[in-house]
Amino acid sequence: MENGANSNTGNESCTILKDCSWFSQFRNASNPWMARYVYGLIFLVANLLAWAARDYARGALIEMERLEGCDGGRDCLGAEGVLRVSFGCFIFFITMFFSTAGTCKLKEPRDSWHSGWWTVKLVLWAVMAIFPFLLPSGLIQLYGEIAHFGAGVFLLIQLVSIISFITWLNDWCVSEKYADRCQIHVLLFATTAYVICLVGIILMYIWYAPQPSCLLNIFFITWTLVLLQLMTNVSLHPKVNGGILTPGLMGLYVVFLCWCAVRSEPDGENCVRKSDPTAKTDWLSIISFIVGILAIVIATFSTGIDSKCFQFKKDDTPPAEDDVPYGYGFFHLVFATGAMYFAMLLIGWNTNSHHVMRKWTIDVGWTSTWVRIVNEWLAVCVYLWMLVAPIIWKSRQANAT
Repeated sequence: MENGANSNTGNESCTILKDCSWFSQFRNASNPWMARYVYGLIFLVANLLAWAARDYARGALIEMERLEGCDGGRDCLGAEGVLRVSFGCFIFFITMFFSTAGTCKLKEPRDSWHSGWWTVKLVLWAVMAIFPFLLPSGLIQLYGEIAHFGAGVFLLIQLVSIISFITWLNDWCVSEKYADRCQIHVLLFATTAYVICLVGIILMYIWYAPQPSCLLNIFFITWTLVLLQLMTNVSLHPKVNGGILTPGLMGLYVVFLCWCAVRSEPDGENCVRKSDPTAKTDWLSIISFIVGILAIVIATFSTGIDSKCFQFKKDDTPPAEDDVPYGYGFFHLVFATGAMYFAMLLIGWNTNSHHVMRKWTIDVGWTSTWVRIVNEWLAVCVYLWMLVAPIIWKSRQANAT
């Protein structure tokens, strides 16, 4: 009876955990799919700590006075506090990058290190989060300058990942297997994308270019419309024959980047609708901030598992059962550069220790505006190159023969 009772108890425990084998795999460091969520949670906590250091660290000033690198707490608040938290997050993920890069098979020691040993790694992360607060201000400022480059690398990786996904989706829809079935869906999605793009451009004219004197915003928005038309024309050219879906989806992306750019313009601009700086933070600002933080985490998480988009030679060979499901090194590299990226967003790309950002704001400032605009233009250039590059290579091969 006792054995039966124990068996029933064990079954009930399995039911509660839903899958005992799944729990055992995760505990024993053989579930890399679940591990990525833990890393995403660590990254989210780092974002929240950086935000707290920027907006709500005044209450911790007495404790910070005890840390050598804080100079009485003055160098651990505001922009510099964000950089210190970001630096700790960067050190953790770059350490994980060097310790897991090149992992190919499951059950390797590096696979176990990536997917398990959570007690050790959480202690390691806590130590690395505290360590930057012991460093002098000069080193943190140097990291801030390097972080500009790292954040740019993150944006480039994200850009390639997005274009790769759009291209894959289009290839899947026009493949022989799904072409007939997806023809109406492709037309519907493309039409919807173009309608959203046009509505977004009209709304940007209304909200961010209400006066003829708003020349810069009028230029940004109009040029976005021109780029949308250019991508469509090139994609529909008979020699390219790229279809209408990819330029429509890319149009959504570039319109979104244009909106982010004009929205990032600082307070005091007549061409941007802003709330009264002396008024209390409204719910819209809080919601926008929360959505912005979540967007950073989700973008980093989704980009980190997309290492295949950077393979120069596509390998159609199906993966073996013991192959790792995604590139561990690339995953941690994306999170490391993402740590630099969220720092730049929280301080408006301005590493000046005296630079002050309003509470519940993110990615605000002229530097943020131009970063978004350049990212938009670069996205269009990369997309157009991906369309015309095969034609150029074929032409060169034909001339060579």
